[in-house]
Amino acid sequence: MAQPGGDTARGRLGRRGEDIAARFLAEAGYRIVERNWRCSRGEIDIIAQHDQWLIFVEVKTRSSLNYGHPLESITLVKLARLRSLALAWCRAHPQVIGHVRIDAVAVVAPERAPYTLEHITGVFV
Repeated sequence: MAQPGGDTARGRLGRRGEDIAARFLAEAGYRIVERNWRCSRGEIDIIAQHDQWLIFVEVKTRSSLNYGHPLESITLVKLARLRSLALAWCRAHPQVIGHVRIDAVAVVAPERAPYTLEHITGVFV
């Protein structure tokens, strides 16, 4: 099966960011329910549960800040699509319950330097 993002430098960077984000969330007590869930409308990077919340996580990764902060790429259109995807996932998994929110994780991961991570909770509830 093909890797999400393909086997390009950009695809590898995106997968690295998602791995970093998933590890961070798990270490913070989140239970990772699913990764890279896809439907005809698009993909959700990470789906997790924490306390009473079902959380849909959008991960944005860049190798530097030369082209802006990763979170700058999450537009209102992107948030609306994430909300639609979250609804589609909930319809496909009616047995999973909880309050729903959308979080964002920004990862700046230079190739030869330590990464930084920023987790924004409730960008869309």
